[in-house]
Amino acid sequence: MKYYIVVGEASGDLHASNLMKSILKRDPDADFRYFGGDKMAAVGGTLVKHYRELAYMGFWPVIMHLGTILSGAKLCFKDLSRWAPDVIILVDYAGFNLSLAKKIRKSLSIPVWYYISPKIWAWKGYRIRNIRRDVDELFSILPFEVDYFKSHNYQVWYVGNPTLDEVTAYRQKHAGERLFEDDGRRIVALLAGSRRQEIKRNLPVMLNALKGIAGIRPVLACAPGISPDFYDKVLKENDIERVYGNTYGLLDCAYTALVTSGTATLETGLFGVPQVVCYEMPFKALAGLIRSLFLKVRWVSLVNLISGNEVVPELVANKMSVKSVRENLIPLLSDTPQRRAQLEGYAKMKNILGPAGASDHAADRMMKLLKEYCDSRKPDSHCGNSQ
Repeated sequence: MKYYIVVGEASGDLHASNLMKSILKRDPDADFRYFGGDKMAAVGGTLVKHYRELAYMGFWPVIMHLGTILSGAKLCFKDLSRWAPDVIILVDYAGFNLSLAKKIRKSLSIPVWYYISPKIWAWKGYRIRNIRRDVDELFSILPFEVDYFKSHNYQVWYVGNPTLDEVTAYRQKHAGERLFEDDGRRIVALLAGSRRQEIKRNLPVMLNALKGIAGIRPVLACAPGISPDFYDKVLKENDIERVYGNTYGLLDCAYTALVTSGTATLETGLFGVPQVVCYEMPFKALAGLIRSLFLKVRWVSLVNLISGNEVVPELVANKMSVKSVRENLIPLLSDTPQRRAQLEGYAKMKNILGPAGASDHAADRMMKLLKEYCDSRKPDSHCGNSQ
């Protein structure tokens, strides 16, 4: 079979590469062609364009590079039209991929599948119309999405969560290893975001909140793609320990953490590290009001969203301050009811996620659906034998 895969960022490259490996176990003759990254290229197939050439996020970066993005979309459509795959698999990256799905639906007879569904439950709920119209099968990695899409009369397949797989694999491979020697202090991991603006806003507040707290060892997890020089400017004279390229090693040693919302909150929870979710924003009062008006979910951290209740405190926009971070962190630095409650919440969250093996579960479902699709087509359609 011929599989065309489209990703737009580093996390998509990782998840797609693992999916490709699982597909190859079931379809050794699988032929991959993709917009992707280095991890996908390491698995095999043909890299048409690297995601770095299209990975712009935020209003102004997208506007400034709109020409590049549009030319990339045009190339992608032209390339997959010529190659005629048996299926196209879109991975996250909603803005680009949903536009591509619309164009495919209008012009081509290729099944469109979506792995790691767009987070329309948070905002932009109107996109459900596009998904219904343009996406044939949707594979979810968040269990609460099943009920959300069901309420909109759209079936999705929950296949498990790949972050659980990655954390499980790390702990198995590095069992017994310690990135830091025990010096009597309790490590506080700082995960201040993956983008420059997030880091500039969150890291100074986190550091100020830690001032004067005895017995702790703050360690900063530096984001990939962010230069040491940038951190030097943000940290100024603060000589904090840093870890590059080994956030999991840090979390495996941490006692508590301050985490900017995102996948990092889930990773922290899966390592069993009590945390405070921090998200500083400009114009706090206004940002808080906008959030209440437009954000369609009660929480922003994946830990709370998956659990369905507030396992970890969320300090977002007008709730974020040096004082509030400090007040929520200190109870987590010893064996307190607050700390025990988070650890119990993490255990329940892990049960909700289900067993590891998201890529394998997704590949199993995809193979079954693809067989059904090919069996339903006319004998002269050459499904799986496109030239």
